[in-house]
Amino acid sequence: MIRGLRPGRINVYVEGVVVEKGDIKRVRGGHLLCRARLRDDEGREIDLNLWDEQIGEVEVGDRVRVENGYVTSWRGRLQLNTGRRGRLIVLDRQKIG
Repeated sequence: MIRGLRPGRINVYVEGVVVEKGDIKRVRGGHLLCRARLRDDEGREIDLNLWDEQIGEVEVGDRVRVENGYVTSWRGRLQLNTGRRGRLIVLDRQKIG
């Protein structure tokens, strides 16, 4: 669940549906970054940072789970990240709409 997440939280497990996927940007270090939006079963949303190969693995409508993620804040918005120790798993490719 997204409820209760705060910047600095680690070892976070969140499941939800990707409802938006932004533009891909090249950032420091040559990595690719795409900011997506994840909605949980309560209807709460959080930004989800997709890095490099994760970008092509996830589409709008996919149900995903972030395991061992962490939470940051960027320009006043919460962001969910996988980092080196976390995992992003696509559970279901059923499209929304």
